[in-house]
Amino acid sequence: MRRPEVDLAGVAVVTGAGSGIGRATAQRLAGLGAKVHAVDVDEAAAHALADEIAGSGGRAVAHRVDVADAEAVEALAATVFEQDGGVDVLHNNAGIGHAGPVDETTLEDWRRIVEINLMGAVHGIHAFVPRMLEQGRPAHVVNTASALGLMPGVELAPYSTTKYALVGLSQSLSAELEPRGIGVTALCPGVISTAIVERTTVRGGMAARKARTVDFYRRRGASPDVVADAVVDAIRKRRVIQPVPASHVYPGWIAGRISTRLGLATARLTRRLIVGRP
Repeated sequence: MRRPEVDLAGVAVVTGAGSGIGRATAQRLAGLGAKVHAVDVDEAAAHALADEIAGSGGRAVAHRVDVADAEAVEALAATVFEQDGGVDVLHNNAGIGHAGPVDETTLEDWRRIVEINLMGAVHGIHAFVPRMLEQGRPAHVVNTASALGLMPGVELAPYSTTKYALVGLSQSLSAELEPRGIGVTALCPGVISTAIVERTTVRGGMAARKARTVDFYRRRGASPDVVADAVVDAIRKRRVIQPVPASHVYPGWIAGRISTRLGLATARLTRRLIVGRP
């Protein structure tokens, strides 16, 4: 039997929508006819996006929400369902970066990135998915993980920890929810030209090489629009893992699947390419 398709012109909730991948995805979904709830901790950025979508003839509502705050995310879900009666696409995209040696990473660094990157998605799932299961129509959840949720990253342990967790979370949820009408995707972007690197917390020697990394992402990074297109494709095809761009992600991912040692060697070479030698 043909599976019912998710209505991409329905209602979408995108966290971290004020910039980068979230902004591009919100714009793409709005262009397909969706009413977009643009969620960001930066209220001005969320409103700017909503105004831009409305100015182009689309539908959007801005919300200022910190995804690390479970009560705030629950209140967001209650508001969205009260207004629209359902959600067709939930994109748990909000996240932060962290780079630096593990011995120079503070416990507060660990807690902050886990609370935002991992628990932020958990809060979204906890608040929205039970309601989505009751709404009586197919839906899809996209969790923004990373290529570093499929392969290791050197001096990126806290970030990789959260992204590996999101991949595992998405796979487990897909196995559970797909038979009940909700698809789940772990979005795994490679090098994308966004502001995340500029805003990333850096420790130790990585701080001195941050400018080089920012420049690398600007020059070699793919457009967030490429990722937004991949999000739409993943929803339509119910992909559980969506690497993007393929050329950034597959070599390292496959290397690690062939051999753990080869995967680790690839991670070290990648670090040298992006940030240079210590």
